[in-house]
Amino acid sequence: MNEKLEKLYSMNRPDKESESKPQIKLEFKIGEKDFNVAGESALKVKKTLQQLGLKTEVVRNVAIIVYEAVMNVVIHANYGHLKVIIVPEKVVVLTEDTGIGIPDLELAMKEGYSTATNEIREMGFGAGMGLPNIKQYSHKLNIKSQVGVGTVLEAIVYLSFKDKIVKAGVV
Repeated sequence: MNEKLEKLYSMNRPDKESESKPQIKLEFKIGEKDFNVAGESALKVKKTLQQLGLKTEVVRNVAIIVYEAVMNVVIHANYGHLKVIIVPEKVVVLTEDTGIGIPDLELAMKEGYSTATNEIREMGFGAGMGLPNIKQYSHKLNIKSQVGVGTVLEAIVYLSFKDKIVKAGVV
């Protein structure tokens, strides 16, 4: 990881509390235009979550987040990494990439907005739903991006509504 991307990532590391708990970590390398890795990683994560006995809704939501996040890296970056960290109260999906970055994050969050090339659109991708879908299916979403450096995305799905409320400070 280059120095600028490491600095970007260090601002967005999963919390220290999660690091001390038992966890399962799945990691995938993402290459430019490697469309297969999106489906393969989503499927592997889905199977792992099912084997752990997580609720169908959680499994579906995390699989969608993984697929969309990896597709964004495949389409818009040179290369990247996906980490899925499963701890007792949540699943953290983390992608970090080296690429063009997101010049206008607010605009990128709007449904239908896309900077995908015509080639990507002709393949059936790049409809501008990736980040909005990730936001919709996660309980918490953090994105840090620097133009010309890359993007770090962290999406969190809490494993129960109660955990989400406690984490938000509402009891």
